[in-house]
Amino acid sequence: MLAPLATLAFLATICLIAAVIIEMVSTSGGKIALAFRGRSPLATAPSIRPVAVRVSQRARPQRALRAQPQHRAAA
Repeated sequence: MLAPLATLAFLATICLIAAVIIEMVSTSGGKIALAFRGRSPLATAPSIRPVAVRVSQRARPQRALRAQPQHRAAA
């Protein structure tokens, strides 16, 4: 009795997954087709210019400190 119920649950899950995939393709199928052709909005050049960001010249990376022999012995 368990095998028919498990089969029914499996088939219902497969139908649900198929319905979700069909819904996703129907809503964004045009975007997917354009992306395959290389004409998606992300593949074209952006119409907005990037914002220039100034970096401070004062920010310098610190040198790594070398361990002194007495510190090495303590570790």
